[in-house]
Amino acid sequence: MILIADSGSTKTEWKVIEDSNPGESYFSSGINPYFLGSEEIVSLLKTEIPLLENSEFSAVWFYGTGCNTEAKKDIIKYALNRFVRAERIFIGSDLLGAARALCQNEPGIACIIGTGSNSCYYDGEKIVSNVAPLGYILGDEGGAAVLGRKLLSAVLKKQVSKEIIDRFFSTYEITPSQILENVYSMPFPNRFLGGFAHFISENIGMPELQEIVRTSFNEFIQRNVLQYPESHFLPIHFTGSIAWNFRSFLEDIIVSNNLKPGKFILYPMSELVKFHINNMNKL
Repeated sequence: MILIADSGSTKTEWKVIEDSNPGESYFSSGINPYFLGSEEIVSLLKTEIPLLENSEFSAVWFYGTGCNTEAKKDIIKYALNRFVRAERIFIGSDLLGAARALCQNEPGIACIIGTGSNSCYYDGEKIVSNVAPLGYILGDEGGAAVLGRKLLSAVLKKQVSKEIIDRFFSTYEITPSQILENVYSMPFPNRFLGGFAHFISENIGMPELQEIVRTSFNEFIQRNVLQYPESHFLPIHFTGSIAWNFRSFLEDIIVSNNLKPGKFILYPMSELVKFHINNMNKL
């Protein structure tokens, strides 16, 4: 019996596989070792997915945001060792999980566009190159947090129509000072900003909001995807809520850059399960 976890900025999906048969999914909050220590993670798991506590697994495969250094991976591994009993625990980045889900055992460009964004060239076995995502302040082009940041900036600076501004404040009943407080003084500002991508989605018929989306996606392609020489002849695959919900805009940008759209999936878990079942004797 193995356990697979796919952890993003806001939630983690856990899937048990027994005898190559996927079982029930469990869900917890997102687990990022940049924001949570081992003890906090253990407490979170005991509270949110208590049915898995002390379960026995031959292997645990955890793919998560922030798992990009050995020190950060060790934070997750220590917590999992305290929570379940496993013969083997593997900690990998959410990008590796996305690449395995999207590409399986074939080469391709794998991209995540959710709360944040990331990308890589995957050769069918491993990530060969990765343009640093840099987070929502310096990067994360196309991600929900950046879409939200662009929207809030445009609203507060009155760079969009009065109709959009009025509709925004009618929808959220939030003051400019409260927005600034959440962005600069409260924890998880990326989640706060990312929540406003829903407003863009709900009002996507407005040309000014469409332009925010197109500009952000074009920045993602220009500053990330086109940095991989392989992007000119390999399919460009995507997972994540923003890529899925704004797929038509993203496909237009990809084609306009003479690239080939690949697979689009909302969540990687089902394809990640398929990868692990097909490669159970190789990993």
